[in-house]
Amino acid sequence: MNTNRRDFLKTSALTAAAFATPSFLSAASASRVIGANDEIRVAIVGFNGRGKDHIGGVRSLQKKGGNVRIVAYCDVDSEVLAKGVADAEKAGEKVTGYTDLRKLLENRDIDVVSIASPNHWHALGAIWSVQAGKDVYLEKPVSHNVFEGRKIVEAARKYGKIVQTGTQSRSSHAIKEAVEWVRAGNLGKIKVARGLCYKPRNSIGKVSGPTAIPANIDYDLWCGPAPKVPLMRKNLHYDWHWVWDTGCGDLGNQGIHQMDIARWFLGEMALSPKVFSVGGRLGYVDDGETPNTQFVYHDYAQAPLIFEVRGLPSSKSVIKNGGWGSNNMDRYRGGSVAVVIECEGGHVLVPNYSSATAVDNAGKEIKKWSGAKDHYDNFYAAVRSRKHTDLNADILEGHLSSALCHTGNVSVRLGKTLKPEEIKDRLKSNPTANETFERMAAHLAANEVDIAATPLAFGEFLEMDPKKEKFTNNRKANQMLTRDYRKGFVVPNKV
Repeated sequence: MNTNRRDFLKTSALTAAAFATPSFLSAASASRVIGANDEIRVAIVGFNGRGKDHIGGVRSLQKKGGNVRIVAYCDVDSEVLAKGVADAEKAGEKVTGYTDLRKLLENRDIDVVSIASPNHWHALGAIWSVQAGKDVYLEKPVSHNVFEGRKIVEAARKYGKIVQTGTQSRSSHAIKEAVEWVRAGNLGKIKVARGLCYKPRNSIGKVSGPTAIPANIDYDLWCGPAPKVPLMRKNLHYDWHWVWDTGCGDLGNQGIHQMDIARWFLGEMALSPKVFSVGGRLGYVDDGETPNTQFVYHDYAQAPLIFEVRGLPSSKSVIKNGGWGSNNMDRYRGGSVAVVIECEGGHVLVPNYSSATAVDNAGKEIKKWSGAKDHYDNFYAAVRSRKHTDLNADILEGHLSSALCHTGNVSVRLGKTLKPEEIKDRLKSNPTANETFERMAAHLAANEVDIAATPLAFGEFLEMDPKKEKFTNNRKANQMLTRDYRKGFVVPNKV
């Protein structure tokens, strides 16, 4: 048999591609169609924190008669994994433990992968799972950058998989009814959609050199798509939220929930055409990198969406008295997190995931909503119906709201520190943004932070093509819409 050079190169390329293809992808061809009465078999990925709630969600559904069962756990911490498997056995559940997600995905007896790993693993874990023929429940934010979120959406649609975002407020009929009421014009035109995350966060400390990785943790797998660098903070777990390589700050940690609700009220289904952010990490010096004080201004045509993050207590006196749990919602009140939809005829306050209140301009309550359904129930019902339109928080919604957090962070990361008077001068033509900054400055002053001596960063004014999800005026900003991935952990351009 004669083989010409072109055929040889083609055959060689196909062979190389075959060896480069992860073995778990062969499971996709064997994925089954789940019937109305079939058992749904679930794997929980990452359960040292939020994953515990995923486990509770499945068990709650079981108690209500849902035919769903946990069959596998995955965690890169061998101690966490061993304890989880042992606890499951005590509860009468037989589960298989995995350290490597790729090995788990080779298991054809798994229908659903429920992901609660750190942020930097969300997108790749979801895409691999979908490619392997699994439906996915994915914690927020769904991505670590804008590129990743769009790739999850593309993968879900290409493979016909059900992917739910863990933004529970989308299953609140109270908020849904409030959104419909406002968008029907009952309070007039929306002037500002404002999300608030006022959650005091203590310093994570400062180390003088690399921290040893515990022997029970597979650090290569823990890093995954992120750079594998020495651990330059005291704690590996949780404090990854405050480091750019792995987290998104409180904007992407807690704030994604309120960002999502604010966008829901506006009815926007694309990224904002313009964005800028002001912020910094103030009040202490530690190994954290993300802002603990920040506001993001998304300049939608209908009305601006403003998001505020405050990681310091209401005042320095709270710290002096040994506390960190106090917060200050300014004129909004209502708790440590909230959404306030300011309209011509009043405002709507959403202080949690299951209630909302409408108030007129005189401060009189005119309407109230309450109640929410189970977000996990909604997901597993959609797994049976095979309709992503049955989801209350389809992955597209999760991508858009997560991306609004990311673009705000891109702006502040590219910013330059300015004196307070310089910031006010730049905002003088925008009264709403200036008022937001003045309240931020007052809050910092109450914490004895001198922003003249330790100034805030004023982020780049960024313009975006919402259809392409690319910035139109800044090359560096576009580079930050994705990242350099480690070999073996690449979020693919073609899913």
